[in-house]
Amino acid sequence: MKTNFDLREPEKSLEGAREKALLLSFGRLVLFFAIATVLVVGISESNWIALLFLPLSALFVALILRFNKQKDLERFYQAVLEMNGFRQMRKERKFAGFDTGADFVDARHPYSSDLDLFGNHSLFQLLNHTVSQGGRNRLAHWMKYPLSPAEAKEKREALLELSENADFLTTFEGLGKAFLKQEKTKAGFYAWLQKPIYWKTFFLLPLWIGPIMGLAVLIGVLFGWISSAYLSLFIGLGLLLLGAVFRPLMEAMKVLPNDNDLKTLQAWADLLERQKFRHPLLLRFQQPVKSHGFLASKALGQLQSLTFLVENRINLMYLIFNIFFWADFFVLFRLVRWQQKVGSHMRDWEETFENWEALVSLAAFVREEGLGADVHWSTREVLQLKQVKHPLIRPEDCVANDFDFGEGQQVVLLTGSNMSGKTTFMRTVGINLVLAGMGVPPCAEAITCGPFQLYTSMRNTDSLGESVSSFYAELARIKGLLDEAAAGKKLFYLLDEILKGTNTADRIMGSEALIRQLAASSSKGIISTHDIELSDMEAVMPTLVNYSFHHDIRKEEIVFDYRIKPGPCPNFNAQKLMELMGIRLSKTAPDNQ
Repeated sequence: MKTNFDLREPEKSLEGAREKALLLSFGRLVLFFAIATVLVVGISESNWIALLFLPLSALFVALILRFNKQKDLERFYQAVLEMNGFRQMRKERKFAGFDTGADFVDARHPYSSDLDLFGNHSLFQLLNHTVSQGGRNRLAHWMKYPLSPAEAKEKREALLELSENADFLTTFEGLGKAFLKQEKTKAGFYAWLQKPIYWKTFFLLPLWIGPIMGLAVLIGVLFGWISSAYLSLFIGLGLLLLGAVFRPLMEAMKVLPNDNDLKTLQAWADLLERQKFRHPLLLRFQQPVKSHGFLASKALGQLQSLTFLVENRINLMYLIFNIFFWADFFVLFRLVRWQQKVGSHMRDWEETFENWEALVSLAAFVREEGLGADVHWSTREVLQLKQVKHPLIRPEDCVANDFDFGEGQQVVLLTGSNMSGKTTFMRTVGINLVLAGMGVPPCAEAITCGPFQLYTSMRNTDSLGESVSSFYAELARIKGLLDEAAAGKKLFYLLDEILKGTNTADRIMGSEALIRQLAASSSKGIISTHDIELSDMEAVMPTLVNYSFHHDIRKEEIVFDYRIKPGPCPNFNAQKLMELMGIRLSKTAPDNQ
């Protein structure tokens, strides 16, 4: 399948493909009845007319191929139009019906379960443009395992180049969405590739004799030169010989990828082969489809044709040709040659396409969001964010913040009233560090980051199955952080409302001890709390700094600006929230909750 599509007016192109497909369908029907008439008249009245069966059959096959091409175009342009709708949904951050990637959620991962990387309204839903299981696995792997600073820098540059190629991104994704609907597992296919196909050298004899003898016998009978008994004898001999290759062809039919899978891979290969990339990383990802002495698109196109023949061996047209010309020998021979020459490269190609699915996903995200932030990977232990935003909040609703975590600071204590933005800010920092670690420009104007590994404890829940309370789950999470820090790893941690599962006195005492222990380690991070008493530690701990989010109360309404400010939070809003919900508080209630 060629991939030089016209993307300027997909609606118009879709309508044109539908009209051509309808005409070809009608022409194919007329030709089918013409072929049937030729056979009936040729056999019963005028034998020479039966000779028209072969050219008419060739024309019929050509019409089928043209019809299939138009249907492929129709499906592609339909997919492009659907993609435009998906693009608008992503812009509005409406992910209903999108793949959640929930199967990638891992509570034991250092940060993925706390930062909405997977699940409902997740980063995976915003990023994911993949269509195959392998592609989505690759994207999820990239999200969970950051690159080294040098690799992240290289990938960022490659993604910026790729994001400029809008036609390539649309075509690559459109091909997958058009054809890769129900992917067939390839486990059996790869096992089949590892063992030789049953083939004997003497099979070459019927491969060549079958067509020659079949044509000779058919002409001789039609013109009355030989008795029809010879035709019956030839057919009987053919059925006997064809039985020798029946089993290997049936084995192949069971494991060969389906037509749509191969159509997608072949089209992707053709598209990649025609691209002219500049960045070395993109060239490396492109190389496998061009580096084996032949083009992957040609080899995959051959397999697609062979798969079509194998899967349609019970088709009436194929049965006729097989009986008269012993076509199965030719098909099996081509399969053997393909397996010997190409089979060892198949897995390499599939992995290449999985990489490109993930690359296209990231580049499309960069393009759609207009990202291009400078990322500087520093050897100093600093974190500086300029105008950073959360990617899962609609850009027009999101408040950007600056944040500067200096080299001499170890702990940021973040206080603030309920719903003021503490947790969202921490997730904003974390998820943008994830993007930067993937090589994706973060949702910010600029970012400078030291040599940190991300670690979070924000969303700890109980587990009835494991008899674990949320408080114990949090302690286990914190222990993991302390163990990593004690081992000398440079972590950047995000701890949300620490030790919230216990009473106030124990929580404050335990939080103070934890803060001191973390401040003495080689790690640094942000700790949010409602315990304003902890902010007093700044006076005795020079490595601790207070930041906060504030609110205003205006005419029985709580107003937030969602901007981070230096210093501890001067007031809290729990009392006002309870009053607005109808809870009548006594006058002796404490002022700050």
